Amino acid sequence: MQLKIWYRLMGLCLLLAITEGKLMAQTSRTINANSLNRSSTNTDQYSFDSQGRAVKKDTKNDSLQHRDKYADSITIYYRYYDSTRNRILDSSVSDFYNRYPLAVNYHTLGNYGGAAQSYFFNPVLKAGWDPGLHQYDPYKFTHENTKFYSTTRPYTELTYLLGSKAEQLINILLTQNKKSNFNYSFEYRFSSAPGYLKTQNNSHNNFRITMHYQGRGKQYESFFVFLSNKAAASENGGLQDPKGLETLAAGAASRNPFNTTVNTGNTYKESSFLYRHHYDLGKKDSTVTDSMTYYIFYPRFRIEHTFKYASNQYSFSDNAVDTANYRKYMGVSFANSTNGLSFADKWKEINNEFALYSFPDKNNQSQFLKLGVALQNLTGVFDTNAISHSFYNLSALGEYRNRTRNQKWDLEANGQLWINGLNAGDYSAFVSMKRELGRNVGYLNLGFQNVNRSPTFNLNDLSSYYPLNNPTGFNKENYLRFFAHYGNPKIGWNLHGEYFAVSNYIYYDDFFAAKQEATLFNVLHLSADKKFKLARHWNWYTEIHVQQTTGGPPVNIPFFYTRNRIAFEGNFFTNLFISTGIEIKYHSAYKADNYSPLMGQFFYQNSYTVNNRPEVAAYLNFRIKSFKSFIRLENLNTINPSNGFAFDKRNFFAENYAASGLWLRFGVWWNFVN
Repeated sequence: MQLKIWYRLMGLCLLLAITEGKLMAQTSRTINANSLNRSSTNTDQYSFDSQGRAVKKDTKNDSLQHRDKYADSITIYYRYYDSTRNRILDSSVSDFYNRYPLAVNYHTLGNYGGAAQSYFFNPVLKAGWDPGLHQYDPYKFTHENTKFYSTTRPYTELTYLLGSKAEQLINILLTQNKKSNFNYSFEYRFSSAPGYLKTQNNSHNNFRITMHYQGRGKQYESFFVFLSNKAAASENGGLQDPKGLETLAAGAASRNPFNTTVNTGNTYKESSFLYRHHYDLGKKDSTVTDSMTYYIFYPRFRIEHTFKYASNQYSFSDNAVDTANYRKYMGVSFANSTNGLSFADKWKEINNEFALYSFPDKNNQSQFLKLGVALQNLTGVFDTNAISHSFYNLSALGEYRNRTRNQKWDLEANGQLWINGLNAGDYSAFVSMKRELGRNVGYLNLGFQNVNRSPTFNLNDLSSYYPLNNPTGFNKENYLRFFAHYGNPKIGWNLHGEYFAVSNYIYYDDFFAAKQEATLFNVLHLSADKKFKLARHWNWYTEIHVQQTTGGPPVNIPFFYTRNRIAFEGNFFTNLFISTGIEIKYHSAYKADNYSPLMGQFFYQNSYTVNNRPEVAAYLNFRIKSFKSFIRLENLNTINPSNGFAFDKRNFFAENYAASGLWLRFGVWWNFVN
């Protein structure tokens, strides 16, 4: 049955792709301080080709014309928020996880969209105010992963991913330059995963709107970002009897893939407006050709203001409280109530940042010194007393960046100190140095990071999420991180190392209890990945991770983790690119964290060991022009010969939280040039 579905999906993909129009991926030109700005004069007589070059309009109404083979081509690039580096779009199909929202090194509790945790030591290295609820962070749109585009033609990307048990993911991206100096984009992502067990449905709604404007004179520039993230995740507390998993009546009575109702679980809503604008002082210049005037501006000094408004709500609800189950499985008692159990933290944030920049080299905007101050105003309302509480933070910040014009050095150093307010005494410092060693040798990146952070606010007794079995108080956490990365693109090697020194580590060790580890401990993480060419069209992609702790810390991570892909891939016809093969993921046995649904936290335990089979998946990825398709048959490792070769020998991610059985995913990513 699975093979019939596979063949039908392949036939449908090929039929759709053959009808697709042409999209030519082109390497974009880097736009910096020397970018030319077209004059507003004489534009009625000129248009612009696919490369952004001015061409004279043909005023003759000839009835016979040769077709322009570049009519459907596009030049498009983007840069991330708070970055000056331009990047081009990725059209590869070798790795499904380059497009999947959840990173390959994360695991859920058995269903996409639920609480997620990394297999690697991954603390929150953020100083200042923090609500403290991060289990759905991997699914969110953030300012850090926001892209600002520049394109010569309107561009659309449509995504539809369909999985077993009515799982689906929809993503729409639209971007367009209304003028050469103004771009906007809209992105929407919806995911729904009803799951294979009862009370397991998860859904996420993510919106993002961006605008980027630069004045004709190149002196004024502004960035606007609107973000909205909603996570609605049901919580079932895990299996009552994992040994009887094969006999359970799995799933809900009916499966509505658009059902976002949560009767027992968490609903988190976050939305924010961010507006950053600056005005530059420097030297003006222009270049005049036969018919065009190009304006040039060399910035030497910049005045910048960033405004952010955010509204967040974090809530848990149980519409049918079962006191006996809470007492039996979580060791806590709640009174039975016809109104159920619910609590929430609500926050509003207003942040203003003022900064001054200096550009030592007028020809290099990637070299600058930044100094500034930030004022953050916070208002919180908590179910503990439903009274509004106000807080503030005043901080000073600085930053230096220098990506040299010959691209050999890339330096970055930044820091922020919280001077006064709720999180006074917090600080963060980051230094990174990257050096290109040569075309055949590769590059080396070295750096360190130090973060001193207050306990997250959910550990404040005002919060509704304050642990029931509460301690007297917590000190500030301190993280010191050293890292090194060596990459050699020519031979396909990447080597990476991280070393953490952690003191005053805060962690949960029960469903409703948090503790602090005062003793200093260390974590070492080493990794390597490489692409090996086995034959003409056969490649082996491998990555290996080794982690080790010292000092006996309350940290659960596997000692060994590896991911391997044996792929048959290549360009077999003019427009057909294929990558198909087997993917295997494996981690060594370890005592995995358990999970507290009410607190929204993974917590340390030392009694249950996860010892899983390797995760095995077969996949077929291909691209025809701008049409890309990904087909995956996952969890082949769950086959059970002793039970008629049924796929019910499931892995476990935590105690009482099992993975799904055989799982089929079919996804389409399709780009359009309008």
